[in-house]
Amino acid sequence: MRSRKYLLPTAALSVSLFALAGCGSGGSDSAGSGDADCAAYESYGTFEDAEVSVYSTIVDVEAERLENSWADFSECTGIEVAYEGSKEFETQIGVRAQGGTAPDLAIFPQPGLLASQAENLKPAPQAVSDLVDEGWSPDWKKYGTVDGTFYAAPMLANVKGYVWYVPATFEEKGWEVPTTWDEMTELTEKIAGEEEEMKAWCAGFESGEATGWPGTDWIEDAVLRDHGPEVYDQWVTHEIPFDDPRIVESFDRVGDILKNDDYVNGGFGDSRSILSTAFAEAGQPVLDGQCAMHHQASFQAANWPEDTEVAEDGDVWAFMTPPVDPAAGTAITGGGEMVGAYADRPEVVALQSFMASAEFANARVSQGGAISANKGLDPELAGSDLDRQSIELLQDPNTVFRFDASDIMPGAVGSNSFWSGIVNWINGSSTEEVTQSVEDSWPAS
Repeated sequence: MRSRKYLLPTAALSVSLFALAGCGSGGSDSAGSGDADCAAYESYGTFEDAEVSVYSTIVDVEAERLENSWADFSECTGIEVAYEGSKEFETQIGVRAQGGTAPDLAIFPQPGLLASQAENLKPAPQAVSDLVDEGWSPDWKKYGTVDGTFYAAPMLANVKGYVWYVPATFEEKGWEVPTTWDEMTELTEKIAGEEEEMKAWCAGFESGEATGWPGTDWIEDAVLRDHGPEVYDQWVTHEIPFDDPRIVESFDRVGDILKNDDYVNGGFGDSRSILSTAFAEAGQPVLDGQCAMHHQASFQAANWPEDTEVAEDGDVWAFMTPPVDPAAGTAITGGGEMVGAYADRPEVVALQSFMASAEFANARVSQGGAISANKGLDPELAGSDLDRQSIELLQDPNTVFRFDASDIMPGAVGSNSFWSGIVNWINGSSTEEVTQSVEDSWPAS
């Protein structure tokens, strides 16, 4: 069954889907409208009484937008998509696969979780592989590949490492947006020395059982900017130990900011208050004038109050965490979802292929609140200036992109000892103690 190739609905997909990407159907004006231009979907074939189940972590409004994105596809092909979103996805997907009730398609939020399910997944069809070769950088295809077999196409993305600030405050104070890590440190010191009512930074790492994860984002940004993509990759895959001196150096670079009570935690307390401050609320003191900067991903835009204008000349804006060495170019970390299949029926292949296309990316992004690294995505469809900037960064061939390290590392590390290590570190444990404890937790190969 793994080797069967369904060519009926997909024979032309690898050639024609990108030609269809600009057809304009499936966007926010037409999704689910009942008047879809079905010419854009002819290459997928038509089906009777066909249903494909999809399971993911995406819920609430974002789930509605996701379902809207394939509404026209469903109408035109006759494939009914049965979608289920669950906050228990990470634990339940393995249970379902083991119990024989796996969905047809699963949207994995971490490459590490995808890898743990590889033995249960179908290798991606050639049409999907061809679309990913055209639409994404090789790095993105690598994240959907396990032991040399390509299983899952990327879907949406997010860009991490943004530093949020109030443009009017920077202008009033005469502060320049830093272009290097050293300049960011100098600005931090300047604010600490001159401002009585404002701290340089506010931060929040509280996230229930996942408390600590925003701190791992800080470390990952520092490792990539400090030592480059090769060392970052070696760290993620354990070719070098977690307590390698270079990783210790990057921890300390971040610790110079986060563990200094003179620099944090504006609006909340001392540095240890970072652990009791909810990550979604941690940026508010930027708007209140109690801190100058807040490090968080592009999705922070959704955490601001409803009427907040996110723009370069608006209420709040963001710059990318700057490089240590400007000559090294732009390097960013981020995340995203990967679509893997537990079944290879023709209708499953058709939907899997559509979700790997630029047309799907355009349909979803046009509804707002999402970005993709697909090269066929029109940045002008983005719902905000920041999303547009993020898309352009992801599409720039000169950008070095690396997936969030904790999402790739084994679960015992990435979503366990690394997170808890950050908690211990902020609470006062030394960098050496923390990195050694994480290293000791790495599963034996």
